[in-house]
Amino acid sequence: MTINDICNGKANLAECNAKTIYKLSKELGISMEKLLEPYMLPRADFELFKSNVCHKLKELGDIEFLIDTIENGDIITYYDRNWYPESLYLLAMVDYISRENDVPLCDEYSELRHMKLKDVLYPASIITAAAVSKDESIKQQAVKNSIPEFMRFNIVETDVRSVI
Repeated sequence: MTINDICNGKANLAECNAKTIYKLSKELGISMEKLLEPYMLPRADFELFKSNVCHKLKELGDIEFLIDTIENGDIITYYDRNWYPESLYLLAMVDYISRENDVPLCDEYSELRHMKLKDVLYPASIITAAAVSKDESIKQQAVKNSIPEFMRFNIVETDVRSVI
């Protein structure tokens, strides 16, 4: 296995033996823990993930959120892990905040902007309300009121700013 194999997705670093990871970490000058960190993170519940993103936006403010999100590479990291809802939600948030602040879209994600989730992803609160009331029009109304950048990916999101 070569570094090229890992970078091109032909090999998974998490499947390497400890000796290989040790040698690689020494060559790259980073700890084994740091090298394996992307493979060790547990996947949070999607509702919790969305809440954390919204809190981060509130905490950092629009421009700092954009800078931090683009620089940390999470959109691509989530995509590479096949965590498509998280990746596309974060990209939708970046695109929405960019539009709100008249900031040009980041070209790095142009290919991802052509994707969408197979099924519409509703917030748990909308699913619950529709089920309890036995009224599917609740879902239709949520789609109608959804932020366009999110709906482009089949994600229903109506408000990212009202977090407590």
